[in-house]
Amino acid sequence: MINDLLDLLNYDNIYLIANYGVMPFWLLLIILPNHGLTNFFVQSIIAPLLLAGAYGFVAYNIFLDENILSSFELYSGLDGLYSMFSNEAFLLVFWIHFLSLSLFLGAWISRDSYKYMIPRFFVIISLILTYFTGPVGLLIYWFIRIFFAKKINFND
Repeated sequence: MINDLLDLLNYDNIYLIANYGVMPFWLLLIILPNHGLTNFFVQSIIAPLLLAGAYGFVAYNIFLDENILSSFELYSGLDGLYSMFSNEAFLLVFWIHFLSLSLFLGAWISRDSYKYMIPRFFVIISLILTYFTGPVGLLIYWFIRIFFAKKINFND
């Protein structure tokens, strides 16, 4: 039974589960930003723990399958990064990393926009951009926030 489960947890399935798995969290942030369900599932540790579990599983498989130090070429230049991402396990780990951080940013944007009473229209645009582009959505939100909060603060 455990072997059947492990067979289902191949990299393609983990990728699909992670991608489709974060969508309900994003929809909660967009549609029900201050609801109890959103606070429980998205604003808590639940979503990061689920993604961290997937991340840990893939990282453990990388550890078992390969010599990590010889494959880890993140800081050896763009060619090294390209080479590293040609390995589907490394690519998946970094994709889960991106999904985790983007969802964290989305949750922060949602909480922060409530604090500064930013109109939902602008928040939704920022959340959608953050979902697809990460830092670009955060940048757009930051400019919107400056306008509505009437201050620039780098420490919030």
